[in-house]
Amino acid sequence: MSVKVYGINHIAIEVDDVGKAVEFYQDVFELEKLDEGEGDAFFKVGEHQFLAMFEVERVARSRTRHFGLIVRDEAQLAQVREKLAVKYGISLIPPFRCDFVDPFGNRVQVVDLHDESLVWLLPYREVQDVFGPEAQADEASGNARKEGQPANQAR
Repeated sequence: MSVKVYGINHIAIEVDDVGKAVEFYQDVFELEKLDEGEGDAFFKVGEHQFLAMFEVERVARSRTRHFGLIVRDEAQLAQVREKLAVKYGISLIPPFRCDFVDPFGNRVQVVDLHDESLVWLLPYREVQDVFGPEAQADEASGNARKEGQPANQAR
């Protein structure tokens, strides 16, 4: 029998103040809180995934450790960027469109469903319908018919 991984169940981050972290993540991302205890909190971040937060005395910094969130579209991405900059004074880290370090030292990357650079990674039908190979082939075929050329010659 071979093992089949279906996805990621959860991501766990460390924070130095779980109460403030709950406020931050609910404010910026409007996350639904699933549960909260003494020193921990859990948020829904997808159909079957959650974000877990655990309070520690000192958050270990890392240059490469991070997690990524997906929002619906460019408008929501802009809303996140604006709230980070205006309300929290958080600067974005280039080269990504929304890469930042939260107030607790965790690096976060935010993309939208229609980010063409990530379409090959995203299994979501909505994204594949817009940007996937079949959609591009359909578009090329449609363009070819408009130009009076066979689909395989339209480029």
